[in-house]
Amino acid sequence: MIGRLTGILVEKNPPQILLDVQGVAYEVDVPMSTFYNLPGTGERVALYTHLLVREDAQLLYGFGSESERRAFRQLLKISGVGARTALSVLSGLSVAELAQAVTLQDTGRLTKIPGIGKKTAERLLLELKDKLGADLSTAVGVNRAPAVTADVLHALLALGYSDKEAVAAVKQLPDGVAVGDGIRQALKLLAKS
Repeated sequence: MIGRLTGILVEKNPPQILLDVQGVAYEVDVPMSTFYNLPGTGERVALYTHLLVREDAQLLYGFGSESERRAFRQLLKISGVGARTALSVLSGLSVAELAQAVTLQDTGRLTKIPGIGKKTAERLLLELKDKLGADLSTAVGVNRAPAVTADVLHALLALGYSDKEAVAAVKQLPDGVAVGDGIRQALKLLAKS
């Protein structure tokens, strides 16, 4: 397994790059989130990689961070989701946004990604609900919301607060708070800021 590559960036043709590692050039497919953060051609770059071996091909996928690679691997474990779909999801959402969409069970965010319909989005959210929360949320510093906090979060969003404001307020709530108390405390916190 090829886990990481460090070399000179030779070509950039979205979503594929050509990376020269001591005279051997690797074709690597990357999500657009990684692509936009790449340096110019001729510069040194390091990527975490995932090698996918199929009957007819060996494909190498590259990621700018370990959390992106971990999200890609979790997406691949879902039945009916291939590497292209996983790459599309990570091109459309950052890992933190994906973890937040899973926590909120927000199909709307996923359906905005080209190639992801409502049914696919629902299946992704359902499959990732338990897997993504513990694995990725801790890696990106997003706490996986228990049912009560998720209810508080939904209430704040319904009241018109932005995702960022609602998540920030919910993170400040004490553990084990009741839904009604949580909403009141979160509204007080939001009023202060």
